[in-house]
Amino acid sequence: MDLTLSTREVGGRTVVAVGGEIDVYTAPKLRDTITELVAAGSYDLIIDMEEVEFLDSTGLGVLVGGLKKVRAHEGSLQLVCNQDRLLKIFRITGLAKVFTIHESADAALA
Repeated sequence: MDLTLSTREVGGRTVVAVGGEIDVYTAPKLRDTITELVAAGSYDLIIDMEEVEFLDSTGLGVLVGGLKKVRAHEGSLQLVCNQDRLLKIFRITGLAKVFTIHESADAALA
């Protein structure tokens, strides 16, 4: 399974729609995208993970790293995740307290 990424601007925020698997092989692609967005001045990111089928510790590390990058610019990184198996990973690791997690992209943008 590969990783698909698409970005769009909505009201001054950047939504990154992610699909597929975020693992040790594909996570660098997501990290590079986040790094490029921050370098281009996008500091309010929404990572839409509705189409993500698998997430491992490497993927979690990329998300935490992205959060640190945007916070260095007084920005935010919010997640869209509504799959119980992924939400469980965030709860078990304690990252559910670190990230703002929304049910849908619309909720994140509201």
